[in-house]
Amino acid sequence: MLYEHLQARERVGRPIRIGCHGAGWMGSGFVAAVERIPGLAIAVLADANVTAAQAALVAAGVPAAQIHVASTPGEAMDAIRRGYRVVSDDMTLPAQVEAVDIVTDVTASPAAGAEVAYAAIRHGKDVVLVNIEADVTVGHVLKRLADEAGVLYSVSSGDEPGCLMELWDYVRVLGFEPIVIGKGKNNPLDPTANPTTVAAAAAAAGKDPYQTASYVDGTKTMFEMACAANATGCVPLRRGMTGPEATPETITALFRLQEDGGTIPFPGVVEFVQGPAMAGGVFITCRMPDARLAADLKYLKVGDGRYSTFFRPYHLWFIEAPLSLAAAHLFRTVTLAPLPRPVAEVMTVAKRDLQPGENLDGFGGYTFYGLIERAEIAWAENALPAGLAPGARVVRPVPAGRVVTWADVRLDETATVVRLRRLLRSNGIHPA
Repeated sequence: MLYEHLQARERVGRPIRIGCHGAGWMGSGFVAAVERIPGLAIAVLADANVTAAQAALVAAGVPAAQIHVASTPGEAMDAIRRGYRVVSDDMTLPAQVEAVDIVTDVTASPAAGAEVAYAAIRHGKDVVLVNIEADVTVGHVLKRLADEAGVLYSVSSGDEPGCLMELWDYVRVLGFEPIVIGKGKNNPLDPTANPTTVAAAAAAAGKDPYQTASYVDGTKTMFEMACAANATGCVPLRRGMTGPEATPETITALFRLQEDGGTIPFPGVVEFVQGPAMAGGVFITCRMPDARLAADLKYLKVGDGRYSTFFRPYHLWFIEAPLSLAAAHLFRTVTLAPLPRPVAEVMTVAKRDLQPGENLDGFGGYTFYGLIERAEIAWAENALPAGLAPGARVVRPVPAGRVVTWADVRLDETATVVRLRRLLRSNGIHPA
């Protein structure tokens, strides 16, 4: 159905016009994916590096002569009317352009994602983030503001949380009881990883070493599973989750309930597993309460009938994210959005001893890593959300391995992401 709707828009020359922020590795990949899908088009692409934005469009097949650099909404609209694509260094410009149908941020920056989403909501635009870090940090506020403004707020599919939500919907509709939802980590967990220790691996993969280290030190995984937790109500069994080794053959027995010989004390847990056989995939281990259907599942060789693990062995990140934007615009479909109250948090943990006067660096850097915890515990400990950590100024010593608190740092209170996060408490959005 989606394909036919998009083909119809392509035939009449009325594509869904996307306003996008981000032209880095993720953003340029998203642009390339959009430009291969009929009925979709990048109308405005914003990035601090305008040259990179231009290059992303050209690499995706847009002639350089059809790209216009604009700094105001009026200038951008004039260019679009004349058939141009627009690039800008203003991340809020896509939200301000009348011709844009839907807005997205394709970065891993909570600050950027918050800025872009907030601008979209204020200007009456639907927003679908390809930025789970922003959702974990301020998604609850953004969702409430979007609802009040009568616009749509969602996180896209493609990354593990969105792919998990599609599985979550599938198994629950069919009457399965989800026991554990999770992902297969692509590399062994090492919380001490930093850009220096992963430099060789990053170079071999053609990736930024900070980005690579954020995968290895677990920060990315913690954000992914916190995003899924906040959308489903599932919780980590312990701080940081357990991360056992698993394969498609062993995972179902591992994640049965304890009463049935497994390791899980109650239904509704978020986890990750390690090992190459599960790497890159998402899974939900379920129980089938109905004896008749359990017998049928056993006959169909789906687990042992009573317990089954539904495993999607891949996620296509920004390549499939455009599908969420298309479904949101055409059918008002929300792929993933947080529940009204936080369930999980990603806390900031000192990667080394921190001293007053220094600034925390970015995800995957030398100063901190992220660690998932139940929201009520993280809030009780006054833990600094990892999404607010980049650039925070340390004001008192924090030893390595300790959770960094709000009182340990000074934040830029003018930043949109900080102001939105402050709204959680003032608007009564807190753990149950």
